[in-house]
Amino acid sequence: MPGLRDKLALHGFESNDDYEFQVRCLIEGPTRTLRTLAIEGDSERRKTAFATALARALEFPHRLYLDFTETHPALPDVILPLAEDELGRTEPPIDPLDQVVSEACAQSEAEPTVLILDQLQAADFREHIRIHRLIADCFWDVRGGRYYANPRHLLLFLISESPLYHALQKASFRVWIGRVSEQQVEFLPPDFGLGTEAQPLFDALAALFRTLGSVPTRSEFGHILTDLQLHVRTTEHLRLSLYGRAEGITRQALAAPTLTAALGAVVDAAQTLLVAEHIELRGD
Repeated sequence: MPGLRDKLALHGFESNDDYEFQVRCLIEGPTRTLRTLAIEGDSERRKTAFATALARALEFPHRLYLDFTETHPALPDVILPLAEDELGRTEPPIDPLDQVVSEACAQSEAEPTVLILDQLQAADFREHIRIHRLIADCFWDVRGGRYYANPRHLLLFLISESPLYHALQKASFRVWIGRVSEQQVEFLPPDFGLGTEAQPLFDALAALFRTLGSVPTRSEFGHILTDLQLHVRTTEHLRLSLYGRAEGITRQALAAPTLTAALGAVVDAAQTLLVAEHIELRGD
């Protein structure tokens, strides 16, 4: 069976880092309160990609999402009825946060549910306090109505570009999603169907990525290899390929003069490998 890293990649989040341990700590933790994951990092919307991919990888039947920076969030599946006072006056529409949390609570009564609250830094601080009460008390009040959350079924993911409210932080398990993978992975020629003759190219690429301070993911590395085989003939070609294929590599890093020698070594190794393969093919 595929591991969590492979499942995350299938749903749009690829990383060399393995989050199996953190997710196990979250899932297998006590259920006296709502199990809450605080997703931190320097990766901007990559944190959102991780949250949505994890919700799908866990195969929870219900996945709800709210972005506090959206001016017109999508309508939920469950629409709460409009309320009227004793004089027949209609109350204003239900707030998007009230709507999505109420739906998540209702869904969790019967089936596993994930609720993702994104861009919390844009929410009123009073909403942070209400979310903490939801975690601690497992219910959500909306205009006199109370919606109960099943702590065995409901998972809460919190994403913020600024530090969370202290009580929210203490009630959460934190995970770091970096702009680049922290796990150092050594790619070998057999991983990509190549023989030992390709080892000099892999050594040159490893030296280049060490200089860049970045490690591509497996699929990124595979795309770069294909470009080296089919398209890359100069160091400028290689710069363009690296920027186009590897998410964690910046244009500023690729433009550094100190990178010229490492780029040239990769191009030379790739050309040598192509010539060797061409000779072998003609000999066959």
